[in-house]
Amino acid sequence: MGAAGLPWAALWALLLPLVAADEGILHASGSGVPPVTKDYCIIYNSNWVSLPKTLDNATFRALENLTSTVLCSSAEVPSGSMKDKAVVVMRGNCTFLEKARIAQSLGAKMLLIASKSRLSAISDNKTDFEDVTIPIALIRYNDIVDMQLVLGNEVNVTLYSPPLPEFDYSMVVIFLIAVFTVALGGYWSGVAELENLKAVASPGERETRWKKEENVTFTPVTVILFVVICCVMLVLLYFFYKWLVYVIISVFCLASAMSLYNCLAALIGEIPFGQCRITCSSKTIEVRLIFLAIFCIAAAVVWAVFRNEDRWAWILQDILGVAFCLNFIKTLKMPNFKSCVILLGLLLLYDVFFVFITPFITKNGASIMVEVAAGPFGNSEKSDGNLVDVPTERSAPHEKLPVVIRVPRLEHSASTLCDLPFSLLGFGDIIVPGLLVAYCRRFDVQTRSSSIYYISCTIAYAVGMVLTFIVLALMKMGQPALLYLVPCTLITSSLVAWRRKEMKKFWKGSNYQMMEHLDYTGNEESTASATEQPGGQ
Repeated sequence: MGAAGLPWAALWALLLPLVAADEGILHASGSGVPPVTKDYCIIYNSNWVSLPKTLDNATFRALENLTSTVLCSSAEVPSGSMKDKAVVVMRGNCTFLEKARIAQSLGAKMLLIASKSRLSAISDNKTDFEDVTIPIALIRYNDIVDMQLVLGNEVNVTLYSPPLPEFDYSMVVIFLIAVFTVALGGYWSGVAELENLKAVASPGERETRWKKEENVTFTPVTVILFVVICCVMLVLLYFFYKWLVYVIISVFCLASAMSLYNCLAALIGEIPFGQCRITCSSKTIEVRLIFLAIFCIAAAVVWAVFRNEDRWAWILQDILGVAFCLNFIKTLKMPNFKSCVILLGLLLLYDVFFVFITPFITKNGASIMVEVAAGPFGNSEKSDGNLVDVPTERSAPHEKLPVVIRVPRLEHSASTLCDLPFSLLGFGDIIVPGLLVAYCRRFDVQTRSSSIYYISCTIAYAVGMVLTFIVLALMKMGQPALLYLVPCTLITSSLVAWRRKEMKKFWKGSNYQMMEHLDYTGNEESTASATEQPGGQ
């Protein structure tokens, strides 16, 4: 595998914050028996009006569809058509509050403004419109059309804004994916280590194994160089995101397709049937592996084409991302605990610096890590002369870095209607601790220690993830997960080694590994000499 391209995965390691706008829900009810109901997204200004938090306290109004007018003059609508009703008009030609003043003067109790463009936060100068008291909300024009098709012409509507849930079950899914990937990646690395040790005893098998081996070993020097490259790449992305994002997408497609192939090929290799081969240029290859390669390439291509389709593309991205992380953890070998400490420690500092320190350096006071992960230029837009902080719907697909596990939020809220939000976990939060878990598993294999290091470190990773989610819920903002994962895994591994009085071996893992290999080789040579002596006599 082209291992040189894999380090892209560890560039971003944080849980990203989900930004909340003044989002609410329009609950519409048809006139049928039983009545058909449906919810739609609205944007409102909480400084102008306070919406009820539940439907229990909401008042329903008959909806009058006046989308044929923009309501910039009271002469545009028939007299009495708005009395005690909720009115929907088109956006444009005058301000929101000017429309609301006219609607209120004509007896309307609620104003909906339909927009054919993206929904944006409502902003206007309320000082000159203190007399306007009716609720004002922005709604998609397509939703008004859908409302007529689904519910008919006689519709009753109300507005409410349920509070965001403190906890979302998407975090449980993220947790399971992360722990599963780290545990499986570490176990796979241990299986490869066991095969390597067995191959040492057989010279012929050893040569074959070395030819197939694709592992890359990190020394302390290469670890430092790797972290420096990460810093440089992050800064370059911050300044040249518009172009480099497509480079990252291309690298991800290539690397994830190869990773998915390696993961599935390892599983297929355990299946004893369907092993027919074809010969080409004196080389043989299994037919099933050819079809597997085509499938993996097709999966990456489909994701690349439909990557901005939020409704389902996240599933494919997560599958490719898990394969990417698994292959990375198995391929990249840490030679000893010292290298693990250097790597995790430096990346922890890297994470903290670019999340918490860079806001004091950048001109706009934004975190470089968050800006790059969320996409620069995507956090604000100009609209009607006002700076709109958080657009809830993009006017065009905005490219995001595909280096995160994404799971849509599962709890019903205004956000799930307005702009399918996701809980995110960076690949780095899986790969970086996963390298330590993989080293612990290999050390278990070398010392025949019944997986105590591997199990302890995996449990510590799970505890670190839970701690991350707790802090995330309490602080209401994205957290650099390595801030909690690194101490949990490093301290736990150190305590296990200290308790077992193996800290020296654990710290100098590469030397101990070399001694083990020599022992295997010495035993094999002694056995060979013993079998040759009787024949010579």
